[in-house]
Amino acid sequence: MSPVAIGIDIGGTGIKAAAVDLEAGELAGDRVRIPTPKPATPDAVIETAAQTIAELPTDVPVGIGFPAAFVDGEVMESPNMDPAWLGLNARDAFSERLGRPVTLLNDADAAGVAEVRFGAGKGVEGVILVLTLGTGIGSALFTRGHLVPNTEIGHIELRGKDAELRAAASVRERKDLSWKKWAGRLNEYLNAVDRLFWPDLIILGGGVSKKPERFMPHLDVRAPLEPARLANHAGIVGAAFRAAYLAPAPGRRRRAPARSRRRSP
Repeated sequence: MSPVAIGIDIGGTGIKAAAVDLEAGELAGDRVRIPTPKPATPDAVIETAAQTIAELPTDVPVGIGFPAAFVDGEVMESPNMDPAWLGLNARDAFSERLGRPVTLLNDADAAGVAEVRFGAGKGVEGVILVLTLGTGIGSALFTRGHLVPNTEIGHIELRGKDAELRAAASVRERKDLSWKKWAGRLNEYLNAVDRLFWPDLIILGGGVSKKPERFMPHLDVRAPLEPARLANHAGIVGAAFRAAYLAPAPGRRRRAPARSRRRSP
């Protein structure tokens, strides 16, 4: 029997969970989805996450992809979630409610782990950049298969603005841009990050990865480009895989040095 772990993918509109076959990189059963509570406070989100796995195995690792940057489980920045998350040790809070250790990572990092292990990045050596194009631009950076956590490459400056305000997939819809015109914005962004990291591969994820023929022919970037392959299951699969092979040591906590925290506007 293949090893199994549970992945939870927490997003702005839905919280999704499933058991994952860790050898195949596929869901091992039905996916459970519950709308993300509004407001998305810690207590409400954690309780909803617990509900999504209530009928799943209790003796396997649990990984959670969450839209935030973490240091040792503590939320350092989460611009799209309730401000009450800032400064909270979310790993401990989830673990206490779920009654077991959890592995917590940024949601784009979770999707990237799945794509590098099972999807478009499988077998590729060197530097891989995974970008999730949606409401914003999430990013996951890998070198020789190792994740560099908490990159926020969607927030680099482009023409004096936050890049995701020009090139995220949501911009095309909000401004009613043609696919070709939006691809021009995306192309400018991709060339900017290419010059920063010189990756061997850029993987483009998010909902637009299901329609690569609409925009990828209009892109002209030095690095090879591939659409993501795991679609909406990537976050669940990556979180589960990370939990199984990078589980936290029970009872041990490494404290980060004191620092001033930036609070999102």
